[in-house]
Amino acid sequence: MTQITEFNPDSGPLTPITFARGNGIGPEIMDATLLILKAGGARLALEEIEIGEAVYLRGISAGIEDSAWDSLRRTKVFLKAPITTPQGGGFKSLNVTARKTLGLFANIRPCVSYSPFVQTKHPVMDVVIVRENEEDTYGGIEYRQTRDVELCLKLITRPGCEKIVRYAFEYARANKRQKVTCFSKDNIMKRTDGLFHRVFEEISAQYPDIAHDHWIVDIGAARLADTPERFDVIVMPNLYGDILSDVAAQIAGSVGLAGSANIGDHCATFGLTVFLISASAAGSATSLALGNA
Repeated sequence: MTQITEFNPDSGPLTPITFARGNGIGPEIMDATLLILKAGGARLALEEIEIGEAVYLRGISAGIEDSAWDSLRRTKVFLKAPITTPQGGGFKSLNVTARKTLGLFANIRPCVSYSPFVQTKHPVMDVVIVRENEEDTYGGIEYRQTRDVELCLKLITRPGCEKIVRYAFEYARANKRQKVTCFSKDNIMKRTDGLFHRVFEEISAQYPDIAHDHWIVDIGAARLADTPERFDVIVMPNLYGDILSDVAAQIAGSVGLAGSANIGDHCATFGLTVFLISASAAGSATSLALGNA
């Protein structure tokens, strides 16, 4: 059952959003976030739902109850703190489930230096990672081929490529960015990453006002780590985006400072530090905020 709290109801219409306090350090982070939103004058009708560890332990393998989905579909905005997914079989990642269920095809992660307030070797870094969010090796299609061989399927589709690449260029145009870069490994994976690169080149031609280029992901990652100032917006498939958005965030100053948004046609979710890594055996976000999975 959802609980509703109103922020600044006397100053105008309220925007409904769904939020969850999460597990581990999640409640502490969420309390601080809500304090800032309220003090900043945000006019919100907040619907609180419970997700994560307690829900898993009640026997719900997805970590979220039906009533919580009702709230998400109603508000179409989700502000979430980190959650714990119990280790072992039988438990589904709530982050992945939410992306697929709500059609959140794009993960947007701004990686900005806050120098001199946060120490960094790259004080003028300002890079946005646009990551495809539903395909690639994250489709969850794995199986045993033989006793000694495990197989993971890499799915790249033309509609998925077109959607994320176009979003990257539209994001760049809307935010007055100058260049969009594509990372892929199409020198080796000529059909899957080759499709991603081809679609990038096709769509880039429709945006003559925005510069574009392409890097093989390994040398591109090296350049990103060494001279991030040469990049602006970078679009890439799911796996590369997951890894390199954490790398870029850490280069900017700290992975824990780079939140992200998961964007769909009708819904969006926003993470505080989104995915957290901990030393605890349960995998709970109890100590160290590190990034987004």
